[in-house]
Amino acid sequence: MLLLNFAHPLTGEQLTQVSARLGHELDVRQIATHVDRRRPLAEVALELVEAAALTPAEWQMLPLVVNPPGLAPLALIAELHGRCGYFVPVLNVRPVADALPPRYEVAEVVNLQALRDGAWGRR
Repeated sequence: MLLLNFAHPLTGEQLTQVSARLGHELDVRQIATHVDRRRPLAEVALELVEAAALTPAEWQMLPLVVNPPGLAPLALIAELHGRCGYFVPVLNVRPVADALPPRYEVAEVVNLQALRDGAWGRR
């Protein structure tokens, strides 16, 4: 499974957590993210997704999970949905309570497609 990491690099422990939760080995593609807040978010999202350097077929065929950046995740996710045809799962990375020095753990892998499908049923 390909992990598109648009956020800070994940530690070995975090990658192990993600792999265990997904039941797949991960191929991690770290994508440098810098958001110029003066630019439209849609432009930034397009550039971030282009930086993943996937072919149109790969967008539709590769199993993906995404760790979105802190800024503009909604625009990025919309761009990804347009390319893949579905909502890719995303990571929820949170601080570990009372950890000194601060550490972060993978809290969950959020199945956005399942959330969307459930919301659709509530229309």
